[in-house]
Amino acid sequence: MEIKRFNSKDTDFNSNLDKLLAFENAQDDTVDLTASKILADIKQRKDVALIEYTNRFDRLSATSGKDLELTQDHLRRSLITLPSTQRTALEKAAERVRSYHERQLMNSWQYIDSEGTLLGQKITPLDRVGLYVPGGKASYPSSVLMNAIPAKVAGVKELIMVVPTPNGERNDMVLAAAAISQVDRVFTIGGAQAVGALAYGTETVPPVDKIVGPGNAYVAAAKRRVFGIVGIDMVAGPSEILIICDGQTHPDWIAMDLFSQAEHDELAQSILLSPDAEFLDRVTLSLNRLLAEMSRKDVIRASLENRGALIQVKDLDEACAIANRIAPEHLELSLEQPEKWIDKIRHAGAIFMGRNACEALGDYCAGPNHVLPTSRTARFSSPLGVYDFQKRSSLIQVSQQGAAKLGEIASVLATGEGLQAHALSAEYRYKNR
Repeated sequence: MEIKRFNSKDTDFNSNLDKLLAFENAQDDTVDLTASKILADIKQRKDVALIEYTNRFDRLSATSGKDLELTQDHLRRSLITLPSTQRTALEKAAERVRSYHERQLMNSWQYIDSEGTLLGQKITPLDRVGLYVPGGKASYPSSVLMNAIPAKVAGVKELIMVVPTPNGERNDMVLAAAAISQVDRVFTIGGAQAVGALAYGTETVPPVDKIVGPGNAYVAAAKRRVFGIVGIDMVAGPSEILIICDGQTHPDWIAMDLFSQAEHDELAQSILLSPDAEFLDRVTLSLNRLLAEMSRKDVIRASLENRGALIQVKDLDEACAIANRIAPEHLELSLEQPEKWIDKIRHAGAIFMGRNACEALGDYCAGPNHVLPTSRTARFSSPLGVYDFQKRSSLIQVSQQGAAKLGEIASVLATGEGLQAHALSAEYRYKNR
């Protein structure tokens, strides 16, 4: 396997790094056009179109909307019949995710200023949220926990989950995760048609206020299209990991951490930064030796050869500067004293501190959310959290004294903007008493 090797001292380092990070996240016109047509059809024909698309793409034989919904009894049976090891793992992971996100809850607040005017902020949860979950063989029960639990902690009244079941194939761990997360309703639909059903509503599927969760290119295109009608979490790119290591971690550990992202798909990105050239050599040996043991070795090889890199840096300060430039989804500080470097990191979706904090733990059970900003969007975006399922309303109650003071200010500014009615509206509150 030939993984790229860079040195930050090289004159062409910056251009090589730019090429490595370049990822064309533009929409495929054909995919976007198909998604657009499906959305329009769902909006117009509702259940009829939803059933047609579901039967066509998932090779089912539904005849009514009722055929597309799973009952709570079905979810509970999936949980009860799970092997005890899987059920215990799901329950423990859910407990940790819930405990972490309960600390994110925002509270309403208010205060009264010197003129007796009350100002504040009222926090309310969204009424109804749609959760998209990939189905069939590509099933991720961890994604159910990470999306559903924060919504429930936030106080969302109704959580609607959609999950495709190609050829009728249902994943019991996904349905068990829905039961543990207290998902209210589950529909066996997927693709752009599921996004359309959640956004517009049909006779069977109620319209939601926000859609969260990962999906394929058609799902991503559909989410882009319906944004504004509903909220969306994000349109995520390929998964990423950046590791900063001082050269003292076992090279096999680092190699496997790079593999853990590369195995997602060929476009995933795994990068290692270290000031120790000899350590990079040892990691290279580990990568080549361990690759043969991987069940997804072809995907890993393609990912590492096309988008991976081992980079020698001058020192750890420079490593942190490069990390901020990359703004990775996952950042591992595989260092002896990671807390000494944390203040130098400004842009990262999740930061794993120390040699034992591998990214895989964050994916499943550490507690923080694994829905993270990708493609350098960590420069301005945050992990999914309770705050994504709450909204803020401003509170303004003006006293008589406040109306006089604020009214004069507002009148001057409104007049300056040429908005006479604004000015008079403010003046009426203190001139016509």
